[in-house]
Parts: sequence; C-alpha cells; structure tokens
Amino acid sequence: MNKKSVYVGMSADLVHPGHMNILKEAAKLGDVTVGLLTDEAIASYKRLPYMQYEQRKLVIENIKGVVSVIAQNTLDYRPNLEKLKPDIVVHGDDWKDGVQKQTRDQVVETLAQWGGGLVEIAYTQGISSTQLNEAVKDLGTTPSIRLGMLRRLLQAKPLISVNEVHHGLSGLITEKTVASRNGKNVEFDAMWSSSLTDSTAKGKPDIEAVDMTSRMTSVNDIFEVTTKPMIFDGDTGGKIEHFAFTVRSLERLGVSAVVIEDKVGLKKNSLFGTEVDQTQDSIENFQNKLRAGKAAQVTDDFMIISRIESLILEAGMEDALARAKAYIEAGTDAIMIHSRQKDPAEIFEFCEKYGNFQSRVPLMVVPTSFNEITEAEWQDRGVSIVCYANHMLRSSYPAMLKVAQLILENGRSLECDDLCLSIKEILELIPGTK
Repeated sequence: MNKKSVYVGMSADLVHPGHMNILKEAAKLGDVTVGLLTDEAIASYKRLPYMQYEQRKLVIENIKGVVSVIAQNTLDYRPNLEKLKPDIVVHGDDWKDGVQKQTRDQVVETLAQWGGGLVEIAYTQGISSTQLNEAVKDLGTTPSIRLGMLRRLLQAKPLISVNEVHHGLSGLITEKTVASRNGKNVEFDAMWSSSLTDSTAKGKPDIEAVDMTSRMTSVNDIFEVTTKPMIFDGDTGGKIEHFAFTVRSLERLGVSAVVIEDKVGLKKNSLFGTEVDQTQDSIENFQNKLRAGKAAQVTDDFMIISRIESLILEAGMEDALARAKAYIEAGTDAIMIHSRQKDPAEIFEFCEKYGNFQSRVPLMVVPTSFNEITEAEWQDRGVSIVCYANHMLRSSYPAMLKVAQLILENGRSLECDDLCLSIKEILELIPGTK
C-alpha cells in the first residue's frame, strides 16, 4: 500500500518543540515533504532569518520522519502544492485567524482541486517563535554573522531600508522600531553610520576632524546594543594605502559595507556642491583605491560602495555614468548616486540609464532633498538601497533645544514634561536597566 504524500510548509529558523510536534504528527500520516521558506520568502513579511536557507535545510532534512525538503519561494503555498499535489497538508492551528488566514483559505481551495485534505495540529502551549527571536536578539550577535547580513538582505529583498545612527540610543531605536504599512509590519533593515552626524553629535565640523579611531569607537558602542548590519560612511577613504587598513578594521568589527566618495582633499559636505572648493578624483585613481580595498578584505562578505559625486559637482550625467561603469569594472560592490537638487529628475535619469547597463551592481540613493519619493517608487526604478542619512540627529536637536529653552524661561522643568520620555519608558527601552 502506497503511503500518502504529506506537505508541511515552515521557515524553521529557530527549530523548537512546536515544529518537532508538527513533523512527528505529519510523519504518522505519510511521507513528509517540507516546503522550506527561502530567505526571500521570509524577508517579504518579517526580519531576515538568522540561519541561511542551506543551514536551515540541513537541520530539517536530518529530522526523523522528513523524507525530502524543497524550497518554498513565496509565502503562497499554491505553486508548490500545484506541482506536488499532496494528499495532505499539515499546519499548526494558529493560522485560522489573523494575517495567515488568507494563506490558509488558499491552501484549502487548492487542495480541493484534487481531493486533498488539511490537518491542523494543536498549537504547542508555552512556545512562541516571536519570544524566541526576541531572546536571541537580546543575546546579541557576532561580527561574522552581522558582517554577511547586508549581502543576504540584498539577495533576499528587492529593496532595503537603512536608517542613520550616531550612538547607542539611536541604534536601539533603529533596531526596535516597527510600524504598519499597507497592513504589513515594517522595520529598518540596516544602519548607516554617517560622518556628518557622528561629527555633529560630538560638536565638531564635518571635515574629517573626527578621526577613524573615534568613529570606530562609536560603531562599537552601537554594535554592543544592536544586531542589524551597518553601512559605514568612509568619506573619501583617504589615501589608498590608508584605505586598505580602514577596510580591514571595519571588517574585523563586523561592519557590512563602507561607502567612499570619489573626491580628494579636505572633506567638504556634498550639499555645498560647487559653492565650496571640492575636487573630484580621477577615474583611474579611484579605481586603484577600490582595487586596493577589495584586495585588503579578508572575507567575501564585506562590501565597498562607490559614491559618485558627478551630479553634485555639476560634471554631468555622462561623467556619472562613465564613472559607474569604470567603478563596476574595478570591482565595486554597489553604486551610490547622489544629488543636491530639490527634485529627483537627474537621479531618475541616472536610474533609467543605469538600468540599461549590461553589468550592474546594487544601486543606492540618499533621498534627503527629494523626500517625497516612496520606497516603492525607488524600487520600481531599480534602486536596491534607500538610506535615511541624518534624520535621527536632525530630529533630536529641535527637541533638546526646545526643552532647554523651556527650562530657562520657566525656572523649572514642568513645562517640558510633554516633550520628554518618561523614566518608565527609558527603563523599558534600555536592556538591563531594570
């Protein structure tokens, strides 16, 4: 007598007794095929899984009763079900309501086409994947795990959202903030360590006055309380010989990527454009810097992102495109195109022409000046990384200034209570305070 075919879909990032119970019960019904959600499928609705697909697959295929493991590339079960036509689908009974109800309805409707059945296993009390994930997050991460996360995100998601951080508190906010957009929970994917905000937070000008050692101390402080990957603003990268050491140091810390801009000389903020003396590096010299940086890194995970200043310095679109091609040829891992215009027209033009390149790498934008463009629109234009480059610092200054003024004006702090976080909220925000 042929055994019935049984299909179980799961992400299995952190395997717990609930998973084991479902697989045990499924094995009693027939030959079990696990549809293991890919990183892309999981990242479409929640945080990137801690373990990569191949690691999770190795765990599941070695569990007793599992006959085979195949990739489930979407949250939607239907493509795999229509291909396999299983007799039975097994799932926990916790998807009858809430965000997974639609998926359940689709499974029932699909199974009916060939007379398949749905078996739902009672939820294992006392086990919560969400709580387990929070516990793992509280334990922190390692430099090697964090280092590779940016590349994994770029492979798993069509667009990633990056938020500026300049100290531990802004890092915690970026780490923990979750909001609802179009019925889905969304959060920041990564952090941006800005030379502008790091300098400003220390009360110093953005002219590389804060040395690399101090910058890396700030990064380490942020890393102590967060787990998300970081892109580091490396300004010009300095001399070629020095840049190689910077790459090694950042990689050792667990930073995922460094952005360097194709300018030389004393750093001046790009938003000044041609109002101040700024010199763009030669293509050949910047290529040599990229090659030196790539040669210096120890792992394949670290990324070097080339920031093109041609539009900032009014060198023209053709110069920007020529540099993009040259930097890709030299081994850059991504391109950042920048503009100080109030509208995104020239960035849109670059995106369109860049999309016609035969050889491309991920494209990054920093839409500070043209902030009316949504992430969905950037994604449609082929952008992979959107960076909110200075908003945490810019938002904190007005609040602090207002509170200081109110205390001085009134000779007490009562009037600023509504502008301040309560002590209870601070105790809940900072791990280990209570």
